[in-house]
This record gives sequence, C-alpha cells and structure tokens, in this order.
Amino acid sequence: MTTSATALIAPARLAATVLLLRDGSEGMEVFMVVRHQQIDFASGALVFPGGKLAAGDHDPAAHVRCTGVEGLSADEIALRIAAIREAFEECGVLLARSAGAAGFVEPARVAELGPRYRVALDKGQIGIAAMLDAEDLTLVGDSLVPFAHWTTPTFMPKRFDTRFYLAAAPAEQVLLHDGSEAVDSVWIRPQDAIAQAKAGTRTIVPATLLNIEKLGRSTTVADAIAAARADTIIEVLPEMVEGAAGITLRIPAAAGYGITEFSLPGGG
Repeated sequence: MTTSATALIAPARLAATVLLLRDGSEGMEVFMVVRHQQIDFASGALVFPGGKLAAGDHDPAAHVRCTGVEGLSADEIALRIAAIREAFEECGVLLARSAGAAGFVEPARVAELGPRYRVALDKGQIGIAAMLDAEDLTLVGDSLVPFAHWTTPTFMPKRFDTRFYLAAAPAEQVLLHDGSEAVDSVWIRPQDAIAQAKAGTRTIVPATLLNIEKLGRSTTVADAIAAARADTIIEVLPEMVEGAAGITLRIPAAAGYGITEFSLPGGG
C-alpha cells in the first residue's frame, strides 16, 4: 500500500462493550439496548452497551481503584474501566464494590448514584475517578471476561478498535436504558435475537449478530464465561473482498465464528 493510501485510513479509536448476562427461566439472556436514531454509529440497531474510551478512563487514579487487573497494560485497564463506565451510563448497572464490601454495590445505592453521576459521566463533565473517590468505590475489573476483539474495516470513515467482555449481571441491580443514547432495552435469549434479526423485526449489525451467535453456543452464564476464559481471542479486522457473489467481508477462520465471509448490510 502506498503512503498516500495509508494516510487515508482513519485511526481506530479504542472502545469497549459488555455483554451483561443472566440465567432466565427459559435459558441464558443478554441485555441489549436500542441505539437512538440520531446516533452516528448503529443508529436504531440493537446493540450491547458500550462506547469509545473517555479521557478519564486512562486516569491513574481510576486504575488504582480497579481490582483484578494486575499485569495488564494501561490500555487494557482503561478498556475494562470504559466497559464498566459505559454499562453504568447506558443501563444503570454498576460493577463496583463499596469500601470493605465483598459483593457488588447494593441496589439502593446504585439507584441513588445513577441520577448523580450517569449524565455527568456521559457528557464528560467528570471522569470516573472523581466518582470513585467521592463515593469510596472500587471497580470490579475481574468481573469482566474478554470475549471478542473487532476492529472496524479500513475503508470506513469512522473506526473503532473494540473489545467485547462478558459479565454476569449483579442479581439485584435493575438494568434500564438511559433514554438518551439508548431509547429501549431488552433481556433477550441469543436464539431469539438471531431469529428476530433474520425476520427483519430487529436491526442488528453483522459484528453484533456474529457475537450473539457465538454467545448462543452456551446455555448458561457459567458455561458462557467458562468458554470465554478458555478461548483465545483473535482480532477480527474484516477485509473487503469482491467476487462473483458481490462484495463480502472476510474474517479469520481462527476467530471461531464458523464462517470466513459475510455480506455487507444491504447486500453490499
């Protein structure tokens, strides 16, 4: 590739997303939100909570208040912090502990913290460290299990280097979309999400759908987390391929999705 062509490739910004899981009466469910139509990425689509890193996610004061991240790089710690922060902003779940507590923050306290901090964090008015220090909280970084790693194709004008994590949702906390970036939310079984996407009743972008299919190989939260811990995460950077069937995107077989090519939305 020439230098001029390389210069046209937009940098991929670090981002994190989290698949919050619970065991429902009819099987494992994942929490998903519907993006606002005016959001510039995946507008109107059913997605997992997440987003790009904020400056405060790199704050060393936040890193020392995140457990289970020993041996990780600064970027890897920031990604986990971003995943926890985005989950709190978008759906009100807080993967954190109060000082001296063994379990997650109590539901009543999470409900109190939400109105005080969710909007301020989302708008960048404060960094996550300010909330953690003021409330004497510690993020539970080891509640997140790496699940996938996708980078936006090089031909896209906006690109993200996104890490996907699994986490068992705290049983007593109530998850609810923020009404701003996310206008609806649902606990849904992977097989139901897949069926609704195929029927056209849900909009789900290909990367999300492939990760739902991968998640759907497990039947319980414990199974999904065990499978993720045993897996080797391979970065997926889809490459455009033009053939007799039209334009497709090629991904590594080693990534474990059971396919190596998929069609662009709208048929390419």
